Amino acid sequence: MINTRPIVLLFLTSLIAVTVNAQRDPLYAQYANNPFVLNPAYAGLSNNLNVALSYRNQWNGLEGSPKTINVNGRMPLIYDKMGAGVMVVSDRMGASTVTEALAIYSYQIHMTSTTVLSFGLQAGVANFHIDNSKVSPYDNTDPLFQGTYNEAKPGLGFGAVLKGDRFLVGVSVPRMLKSGFSAQGAQYSLYTQHYYLSGSYDFSLTEHLRFKPSTLLKWVKGAPLSMDLNASLLIKNNYQVGLLTRNFSTFGLLTQALIKDMFVVGYVFELPTGPAADVNFSTHEIMMGLRLSVLKFHERSVGL
Repeated sequence: MINTRPIVLLFLTSLIAVTVNAQRDPLYAQYANNPFVLNPAYAGLSNNLNVALSYRNQWNGLEGSPKTINVNGRMPLIYDKMGAGVMVVSDRMGASTVTEALAIYSYQIHMTSTTVLSFGLQAGVANFHIDNSKVSPYDNTDPLFQGTYNEAKPGLGFGAVLKGDRFLVGVSVPRMLKSGFSAQGAQYSLYTQHYYLSGSYDFSLTEHLRFKPSTLLKWVKGAPLSMDLNASLLIKNNYQVGLLTRNFSTFGLLTQALIKDMFVVGYVFELPTGPAADVNFSTHEIMMGLRLSVLKFHERSVGL
């Protein structure tokens, strides 16, 4: 069997260089359960305060692999009209770390008694930190791999969501502003916009069993279209189990549970296919959440 580890390590080193030249968006597998991480318009669509902490360890066992921590909170401020939220993200891959703090606002328009159109804006600051002492490039004189860089850049994002009794469709550009820096007389791009289109539908199978398929399309200039597919069963409004795939090259298992109508825990396990599967770089994503009724019009959680 061919040893693919050197190939994967070379690929990851290339990714680090690409990260400097065009920062990727953080990757999430539980977007269907918490679309807020990708779309600010979701801030006011819950009926209570939602606080969540997630940790994603991608390609576990590979040195320098991506690791993402996301802490967020959101809630409606005025019943059926507007919402707000905050989010802090730390996304690390190889020699680069992006730390981002965002404030979010959303406004809702009721199209019918069961259909809501929500618009959201997010604004904040992102700090790009690149420590090239952690990289061993082929050419040590390459200016792209010299020194340590810290760049703080403003961030601005937009999203829209159409939500019905059983369906949800969303579009978003979480980070609309391009960012870059100068090094050795050259200009380098830190970030290029990512565009998202998501959708889900909730089918009622029996009194205690629902089927919820969902999809997420992502496009960024210079890369092929990415597609996530997810199919889940929801049991008694408290438990969820599902299968997912990303571009039919990564497959995974998703589980989630609502405990005492207040605590939410979720876990995703992913495995790549193809040559990378030989080195068994699995991905793990853990999420913990809390739902509270803090304002007079807030309601207790009614299920997943």
